[in-house]
Amino acid sequence: MKNFGGDFYYEEDKLFTRNQREIVNPLHQVGRSNSLFSQLLIKLQIKMPIEAFVVFVNPDFTLYQAPIGKPIIFPGQLKRHMSNLSNTHSRLTNYHKNIAEQLVERHIAEPLYPHVPHYDYQLLRKGITCQKCDSFSITVERKYCSCNLCNHKELVSLAVLRSVEEFTTLFPKEKITTNIIHDWCKIVTCKKRISRYLESNFQKEGVRQWTFYK
Repeated sequence: MKNFGGDFYYEEDKLFTRNQREIVNPLHQVGRSNSLFSQLLIKLQIKMPIEAFVVFVNPDFTLYQAPIGKPIIFPGQLKRHMSNLSNTHSRLTNYHKNIAEQLVERHIAEPLYPHVPHYDYQLLRKGITCQKCDSFSITVERKYCSCNLCNHKELVSLAVLRSVEEFTTLFPKEKITTNIIHDWCKIVTCKKRISRYLESNFQKEGVRQWTFYK
């Protein structure tokens, strides 16, 4: 589910804001989730079809050049989709109950690594790392982050989103703000640039100095 709002367009398997800023394509995310879940079912020797969708729930969302045949449900289609699910006649058997029990057994309620050593924000090294080799030796060159060690290049917008994910993983209780992500990324000097990326990919809450993103 995505709560994107505003105008976007689809081109060459990529998703862009109207201002030509590329964002993470949710179709790639749902494809990965579908693949991982399929592998789990194979491991459990369960034969059952999977249908995965990207659902855009914000009524203010518009996607130009939307691809035909992709697993996308737009806001205007959501009511009809849910109605079709409700009207689909099916019969639950012990086979389905067994599947549910196996999935529940594998649900991870606690973190995989509960004994994480203590760390402090002020003592952690700030900056964007290379997507390929994890080096901190990164230089921002216009739209791209370039690694000085392996020469890998990545769009600054996507590198910042990776850094936001890292930050929320390390500090899940902290609010995502322009100031904190600007400090966390370090090498992206323009705060307005950080703010644009956050506004394009997250839901904005609050106003002025109390603004944060979810």
